[in-house]
Amino acid sequence: MSPPASAAGRAPGLSRAQRGNVLISGAGPAGLTLAYWLSRHGFCPTVVERAPAPRDGGQAVDIRGAAIGVASRAGILGALRQARTRTRGMTYVTATGKHLASMNAAFGVVDPADVEIVRGDLVDILHVAARSGAEYIFGDSVTGVAEVPGAVEVTFERAAPRTFDLVIGADGLHSKVRAVAFGPESQFARYLGMYLSVFTVPNDLGLDYWQLIHVAPGKSVTVTSARGNTEARAIFFFASPPLEYDHRDTGQQQELLETAFAGQGWQIPRLLAAMRDAPGFYFDSVSQVRMDNWSAGRVTLVGDAGYCPSPLSGQGTSLALVGAYVLAAELQNADGDHGAAFAGYQRRMRDFVARNQQIAIGNAKRFIPQTRRQIWLQNQTLKTLPYLPGKKLVLDLATKGVREAANAIALEQSPG
Repeated sequence: MSPPASAAGRAPGLSRAQRGNVLISGAGPAGLTLAYWLSRHGFCPTVVERAPAPRDGGQAVDIRGAAIGVASRAGILGALRQARTRTRGMTYVTATGKHLASMNAAFGVVDPADVEIVRGDLVDILHVAARSGAEYIFGDSVTGVAEVPGAVEVTFERAAPRTFDLVIGADGLHSKVRAVAFGPESQFARYLGMYLSVFTVPNDLGLDYWQLIHVAPGKSVTVTSARGNTEARAIFFFASPPLEYDHRDTGQQQELLETAFAGQGWQIPRLLAAMRDAPGFYFDSVSQVRMDNWSAGRVTLVGDAGYCPSPLSGQGTSLALVGAYVLAAELQNADGDHGAAFAGYQRRMRDFVARNQQIAIGNAKRFIPQTRRQIWLQNQTLKTLPYLPGKKLVLDLATKGVREAANAIALEQSPG
């Protein structure tokens, strides 16, 4: 792949400085993808990230539909496929560890072209692709943005204030750029009734590209092998009324998780014991971000910061990659008119976002069974599904909505 800042990606006759200095807050999939494409189009991106380095770990994420096209055009699809999880299937287990039902990975495939990859591996691949074409500031974050004639003045927690032509928030569900430029999170976040936690554990269960799932009323726990079976991920979901906590206080979050799963069986006590020393601990609400407009003046949002669909959609990463690609292309096409670019970005993305967010709304109603009878009915369905004569048709119908939503946008050929 050509270096992101190659001359072939620049507008004729314009220097990188003339194309625009753009601050991107957040070095996740959305921010790194945006940095790559902006650099290809001749802009000067600067990425600021609160973490001291690109974040490792996280659960497996899916790249499908239009996002596969974005990865292919960036020249990273081969690397993504090489790093994919290769999960072969799953087994549902009881509180005592008894196997209830198993499904091969093929039963859950939405499309053969899909790529399932650990989020940290995706971030690493994107960072390698984008790092030579952008400035990176790790261990810092935005504290304020103020628009002045022709620019935006930005203040940081640690670095001295700087001025940029544009500011783009790619900093997730709890976006600081969104908070300082649009208003408090409570105006835009829509809680879907549950919480999620993910952390890395040793692969003590000997999982061979496999995952085990235990479901209790209002709760589920999955342990899945990762990175060539060298480690595993523990993934906890639990239904709850909204909880008051500091989303930066890991100790407080771990206490909430322990309380929610106190007295549960299977491997849960052992997993919770390992949690305290686990790397890459993550805990957050399962929420969506709903906004009428993603842009205000010279500031806009991309990915979860502007339109988080929640993990229940399985489309958050794909939305991030596609949104970043479309935004960069619109900025290139607008030739410096950020107002026109932001309007085009919203126009092209609005229906795509809405259709993918709707997937999560439907899933939220049935994702975690609330009663033992509902769990029993689910288990019976799982036991019989592999033997149904029309199982392929049933699975095709079950995944039709996701396939259609994932492809509900046409990617124009990027000018760069």
